[in-house]
Amino acid sequence: MGFFNLDLDAIESYVANHLRLFITMAIGLLAFVGVIAVAIFFIAVRGAEQTMVPNLQGRELTEALLELQEKELYPRIQLRYSQSSLDRGLVLEQDPRGGTIVKAGRRVRLVVSQGAVVSSVGNYIGRNVDEVRMDIQALFTSGGNPGLPLLSLKEPFMYEYSPEAPGTILQQRPAAGTSISGPMDLEFVVSRGTENTMLTVPLLTGLPISAALEQIGRSGVDFVFSVRPLQAGEKAETVVYQEPPANTPIPAGATVAVSVSPPDNLKSGEVFYLFRHTLPRNPYPLSVRLDAILDSGERRRLITVEYMGGEFTVPCRLPAGTVLVLSMLNREVYRETVTPQAEALSLDQL
Repeated sequence: MGFFNLDLDAIESYVANHLRLFITMAIGLLAFVGVIAVAIFFIAVRGAEQTMVPNLQGRELTEALLELQEKELYPRIQLRYSQSSLDRGLVLEQDPRGGTIVKAGRRVRLVVSQGAVVSSVGNYIGRNVDEVRMDIQALFTSGGNPGLPLLSLKEPFMYEYSPEAPGTILQQRPAAGTSISGPMDLEFVVSRGTENTMLTVPLLTGLPISAALEQIGRSGVDFVFSVRPLQAGEKAETVVYQEPPANTPIPAGATVAVSVSPPDNLKSGEVFYLFRHTLPRNPYPLSVRLDAILDSGERRRLITVEYMGGEFTVPCRLPAGTVLVLSMLNREVYRETVTPQAEALSLDQL
């Protein structure tokens, strides 16, 4: 009986010792978990770095998204109609407002214009038909106007000679104010300008290329450039021939052929070649320009001219890597990058 009591005491002592060990380990584990939780809490409280919300109101949506990306902020976009079709694609409102300090990763609500809600036909008489075409295309191709457009232009247009500038809308059907109950066609009578309009060919021979481009832009004549090898007695990078000659009366839309000589001292990295791009032919001249965007970001205007369409050619001397942008009615229609291979192609045409 005494032996049994001894074993029972030993068992109780063993259990008590292990129980104390278990409790000690449990308390230690809880303390460790607590320390980890506190550390995580303070890390979460500190959070991401703070940043300032940019002022995006009035900006194009693409520009606004790029700026939010730079600030490590995320957009939440809402679409809304506005009072003017010119607002389409612009940020109307934002929350938080510009200048607010927030944590990186915050969402910024952007209210973006879908343009104006159109319920009746506008008055287009007196406006340029190409500007009206672009406005209508922009108005009815947004995400808020799915399916068929409510208004579309019936082409080809009817043209007639008039004192109004070429491209001016003289008549329209349906009339302004007609309610739009479904898809409908707009019919326009468009001015072709004064009948038998004559232009005078400017003096181009002997001018440097840059001066010749400026003169062409002022005169309004259609033109086509070519490059020929430098001959004895000729200056490099100048107009060496034109047809018809200077002061010749020509009908509007007639083409003046202009030959230029290449430069004789290209710098390292420079390229000289003949830019070419075919534009759609129009019944009247449209505003066309060619810009050069250098690697530095500088933008140079090479030529601005009223052009009837067809092959558009301009001799260029520019650093390799320059981007040439061709625009019609202030809308980009084509771009290409100047490369040494472009120069080699032009020299093959001499």
